[in-house]
Amino acid sequence: MDLELLSTYGPRMLAGLGMTLKIVLLSVAMGAVLALPIAAARMSPNNWLRRLAYGYTYLFRGTPLLAQTFLVYYGAGQLRPELQELGVWWFFRDAYWCTVLTFTLNTAAYQAEIWRGAVQAVPKGQWEVIHALGMSKLAGLKDVIAPQAFVVALRPLSNELILMLKSSAIASVIAVPELMGMTSLAFSRSFDFQVYLWAAVLYLTMVESIRRFCGWLSARLTRHITH
Repeated sequence: MDLELLSTYGPRMLAGLGMTLKIVLLSVAMGAVLALPIAAARMSPNNWLRRLAYGYTYLFRGTPLLAQTFLVYYGAGQLRPELQELGVWWFFRDAYWCTVLTFTLNTAAYQAEIWRGAVQAVPKGQWEVIHALGMSKLAGLKDVIAPQAFVVALRPLSNELILMLKSSAIASVIAVPELMGMTSLAFSRSFDFQVYLWAAVLYLTMVESIRRFCGWLSARLTRHITH
Protein backbone atom coordinates (compact mmCIF):
# COMPACT_ATOMS: atom_id res chain seq x y z
CA MET A 1 0.00 0.00 0.00
CA ASP A 2 1.31 3.42 -1.00
CA LEU A 3 0.96 5.43 2.20
CA GLU A 4 1.72 8.71 0.44
CA LEU A 5 -1.04 8.03 -2.07
CA LEU A 6 -3.38 7.08 0.76
CA SER A 7 -2.65 10.28 2.67
CA THR A 8 -3.26 12.34 -0.47
CA TYR A 9 -6.45 10.77 -1.78
CA GLY A 10 -7.80 8.87 1.25
CA PRO A 11 -9.56 11.90 2.80
CA ARG A 12 -11.16 12.76 -0.55
CA MET A 13 -12.45 9.21 -0.94
CA LEU A 14 -13.85 9.27 2.59
CA ALA A 15 -15.60 12.54 1.74
CA GLY A 16 -16.99 10.79 -1.34
CA LEU A 17 -18.13 7.94 0.90
CA GLY A 18 -20.02 10.44 3.04
CA MET A 19 -21.72 11.83 -0.06
CA THR A 20 -22.64 8.30 -1.17
CA LEU A 21 -24.24 7.51 2.19
CA LYS A 22 -26.06 10.83 2.18
CA ILE A 23 -27.54 10.20 -1.27
CA VAL A 24 -28.51 6.60 -0.57
CA LEU A 25 -30.01 7.08 2.88
CA LEU A 26 -31.98 10.17 1.87
CA SER A 27 -33.27 8.54 -1.31
CA VAL A 28 -34.24 5.28 0.40
CA ALA A 29 -35.98 7.12 3.26
CA MET A 30 -38.01 9.36 0.94
CA GLY A 31 -38.65 6.39 -1.33
CA ALA A 32 -40.08 4.47 1.63
CA VAL A 33 -42.54 7.28 2.32
CA LEU A 34 -43.58 7.35 -1.33
CA ALA A 35 -43.74 3.56 -1.62
CA LEU A 36 -46.51 3.08 0.94
CA PRO A 37 -49.25 4.97 -0.94
CA ILE A 38 -48.08 3.39 -4.21
CA ALA A 39 -48.36 -0.07 -2.65
CA ALA A 40 -51.81 0.81 -1.33
CA ALA A 41 -52.81 1.99 -4.81
CA ARG A 42 -51.52 -1.28 -6.31
CA MET A 43 -53.93 -3.17 -4.04
CA SER A 44 -56.79 -0.71 -4.41
CA PRO A 45 -60.18 -1.92 -5.67
CA ASN A 46 -60.25 1.22 -7.84
CA ASN A 47 -59.24 0.00 -11.29
CA TRP A 48 -57.84 3.33 -12.53
CA LEU A 49 -55.81 3.92 -9.39
CA ARG A 50 -54.44 0.40 -9.57
CA ARG A 51 -53.47 0.82 -13.23
CA LEU A 52 -51.78 4.16 -12.55
CA ALA A 53 -49.67 2.64 -9.75
CA TYR A 54 -48.84 -0.34 -11.94
CA GLY A 55 -47.70 1.97 -14.74
CA TYR A 56 -45.42 3.81 -12.33
CA THR A 57 -43.76 0.66 -11.01
CA TYR A 58 -43.53 -0.84 -14.50
CA LEU A 59 -41.77 2.26 -15.84
CA PHE A 60 -39.18 2.63 -13.08
CA ARG A 61 -38.49 -1.08 -12.65
CA GLY A 62 -38.33 -1.73 -16.38
CA THR A 63 -35.85 0.99 -17.40
CA PRO A 64 -32.19 1.43 -16.39
CA LEU A 65 -31.44 3.75 -13.50
CA LEU A 66 -28.71 5.35 -15.61
CA ALA A 67 -31.24 6.28 -18.30
CA GLN A 68 -33.58 7.69 -15.66
CA THR A 69 -30.76 9.79 -14.21
CA PHE A 70 -29.88 11.19 -17.63
CA LEU A 71 -33.54 11.86 -18.38
CA VAL A 72 -34.00 13.91 -15.20
CA TYR A 73 -30.66 15.75 -15.25
CA TYR A 74 -30.22 16.47 -18.94
CA GLY A 75 -33.94 16.55 -19.69
CA ALA A 76 -34.44 19.30 -17.13
CA GLY A 77 -32.02 21.46 -19.09
CA GLN A 78 -34.32 21.28 -22.10
CA LEU A 79 -37.12 22.71 -19.96
CA ARG A 80 -35.06 25.43 -18.28
CA PRO A 81 -37.37 28.38 -19.19
CA GLU A 82 -40.43 26.56 -17.88
CA LEU A 83 -38.65 25.44 -14.71
CA GLN A 84 -37.35 28.97 -14.10
CA GLU A 85 -40.87 30.30 -14.47
CA LEU A 86 -42.06 27.76 -11.89
CA GLY A 87 -39.19 28.73 -9.58
CA VAL A 88 -37.70 25.21 -9.36
CA TRP A 89 -34.72 25.58 -11.66
CA TRP A 90 -32.43 25.89 -8.63
CA PHE A 91 -33.35 22.28 -7.84
CA PHE A 92 -32.94 20.75 -11.29
CA ARG A 93 -29.69 22.53 -12.14
CA ASP A 94 -27.99 20.79 -9.20
CA ALA A 95 -26.68 17.31 -10.08
CA TYR A 96 -26.98 16.23 -6.44
CA TRP A 97 -30.69 16.96 -6.17
CA CYS A 98 -31.39 15.42 -9.59
CA THR A 99 -29.66 12.27 -8.37
CA VAL A 100 -31.66 12.19 -5.13
CA LEU A 101 -34.92 12.72 -7.04
CA THR A 102 -34.17 9.98 -9.56
CA PHE A 103 -33.02 7.49 -6.93
CA THR A 104 -36.08 8.25 -4.79
CA LEU A 105 -38.51 7.63 -7.66
CA ASN A 106 -36.66 4.45 -8.62
CA THR A 107 -36.43 2.88 -5.18
CA ALA A 108 -40.04 3.83 -4.40
CA ALA A 109 -41.19 1.58 -7.25
CA TYR A 110 -39.20 -1.38 -5.92
CA GLN A 111 -40.16 -0.80 -2.30
CA ALA A 112 -43.83 -0.52 -3.27
CA GLU A 113 -43.73 -3.96 -4.87
CA ILE A 114 -41.89 -5.37 -1.86
CA TRP A 115 -44.56 -4.04 0.51
CA ARG A 116 -47.38 -5.20 -1.74
CA GLY A 117 -45.96 -8.72 -1.80
CA ALA A 118 -45.35 -8.69 1.95
CA VAL A 119 -48.90 -7.58 2.77
CA GLN A 120 -50.39 -10.16 0.43
CA ALA A 121 -48.18 -12.83 2.03
CA VAL A 122 -49.90 -12.33 5.40
CA PRO A 123 -52.51 -15.10 5.79
CA LYS A 124 -56.04 -13.95 4.96
CA GLY A 125 -57.20 -15.35 8.26
CA GLN A 126 -55.58 -12.37 9.95
CA TRP A 127 -58.12 -10.09 8.29
CA GLU A 128 -60.88 -12.30 9.64
CA VAL A 129 -59.40 -11.93 13.13
CA ILE A 130 -59.39 -8.14 12.73
CA HIS A 131 -63.04 -8.21 11.68
CA ALA A 132 -63.97 -10.57 14.55
CA LEU A 133 -62.32 -8.27 17.09
CA GLY A 134 -64.29 -5.31 15.79
CA MET A 135 -61.18 -3.39 14.77
CA SER A 136 -61.30 -0.86 11.99
CA LYS A 137 -59.49 -1.77 8.78
CA LEU A 138 -56.90 0.97 9.32
CA ALA A 139 -56.23 -0.05 12.93
CA GLY A 140 -55.98 -3.70 11.92
CA LEU A 141 -53.57 -2.86 9.15
CA LYS A 142 -51.38 -0.84 11.51
CA ASP A 143 -51.43 -3.16 14.54
CA VAL A 144 -51.82 -6.63 13.03
CA ILE A 145 -50.91 -6.75 9.33
CA ALA A 146 -48.01 -4.26 9.18
CA PRO A 147 -45.82 -5.95 11.86
CA GLN A 148 -46.16 -9.31 10.12
CA ALA A 149 -45.60 -7.80 6.69
CA PHE A 150 -42.47 -6.03 7.94
CA VAL A 151 -40.90 -9.35 8.91
CA VAL A 152 -41.56 -10.67 5.40
CA ALA A 153 -40.34 -7.45 3.74
CA LEU A 154 -37.18 -6.96 5.81
CA ARG A 155 -34.86 -9.15 3.74
CA PRO A 156 -36.01 -7.79 0.34
CA LEU A 157 -35.79 -4.23 1.70
CA SER A 158 -32.22 -4.84 2.85
CA ASN A 159 -31.40 -6.16 -0.62
CA GLU A 160 -32.91 -3.02 -2.14
CA LEU A 161 -30.78 -0.86 0.15
CA ILE A 162 -27.67 -2.76 -0.94
CA LEU A 163 -28.59 -2.42 -4.61
CA MET A 164 -29.12 1.32 -4.20
CA LEU A 165 -25.76 1.60 -2.46
CA LYS A 166 -23.98 -0.10 -5.35
CA SER A 167 -26.03 1.79 -7.94
CA SER A 168 -25.01 5.10 -6.36
CA ALA A 169 -21.86 4.93 -8.50
CA ILE A 170 -24.10 6.07 -11.37
CA ALA A 171 -24.12 9.54 -9.81
CA SER A 172 -20.48 9.95 -10.78
CA VAL A 173 -21.39 10.19 -14.48
CA ILE A 174 -23.15 13.51 -13.85
CA ALA A 175 -20.26 14.83 -11.75
CA VAL A 176 -21.64 14.19 -8.27
CA PRO A 177 -18.58 13.84 -6.01
CA GLU A 178 -19.57 10.53 -4.42
CA LEU A 179 -17.22 7.62 -3.71
CA MET A 180 -16.75 6.34 -7.25
CA GLY A 181 -16.45 9.86 -8.62
CA MET A 182 -13.68 10.71 -6.18
CA THR A 183 -12.00 7.36 -6.89
CA SER A 184 -12.01 8.06 -10.62
CA LEU A 185 -10.55 11.50 -9.94
CA ALA A 186 -7.81 9.97 -7.81
CA PHE A 187 -6.97 7.47 -10.55
CA SER A 188 -6.90 10.14 -13.27
CA ARG A 189 -4.26 12.03 -11.27
CA SER A 190 -2.21 9.15 -9.89
CA PHE A 191 -2.71 6.38 -12.49
CA ASP A 192 -2.45 3.95 -9.60
CA PHE A 193 -5.00 1.14 -9.82
CA GLN A 194 -5.00 0.48 -6.08
CA VAL A 195 -7.40 3.39 -5.50
CA TYR A 196 -10.11 1.21 -7.07
CA LEU A 197 -9.21 -1.57 -4.63
CA TRP A 198 -9.73 0.87 -1.77
CA ALA A 199 -13.13 1.82 -3.20
CA ALA A 200 -14.06 -1.86 -3.54
CA VAL A 201 -13.13 -2.46 0.11
CA LEU A 202 -15.27 0.49 1.22
CA TYR A 203 -18.27 -0.73 -0.77
CA LEU A 204 -17.81 -4.27 0.52
CA THR A 205 -17.59 -3.02 4.11
CA MET A 206 -20.84 -1.07 3.77
CA VAL A 207 -22.64 -3.98 2.11
CA GLU A 208 -21.48 -6.43 4.75
CA SER A 209 -22.51 -4.06 7.54
CA ILE A 210 -26.01 -3.75 6.09
CA ARG A 211 -26.27 -7.51 5.57
CA ARG A 212 -25.20 -8.32 9.11
CA PHE A 213 -27.44 -5.69 10.71
CA CYS A 214 -30.52 -6.78 8.76
CA GLY A 215 -29.71 -10.42 9.49
CA TRP A 216 -29.49 -9.63 13.20
CA LEU A 217 -32.73 -7.62 13.11
CA SER A 218 -34.55 -10.38 11.23
CA ALA A 219 -33.38 -13.00 13.72
CA ARG A 220 -34.41 -10.73 16.58
CA LEU A 221 -37.91 -10.20 15.19
CA THR A 222 -38.48 -13.87 14.42
CA ARG A 223 -36.91 -15.38 17.54
CA HIS A 224 -40.35 -16.53 18.72
CA ILE A 225 -40.68 -18.52 15.48
CA THR A 226 -37.20 -20.01 15.22
CA HIS A 227 -37.16 -21.10 18.87
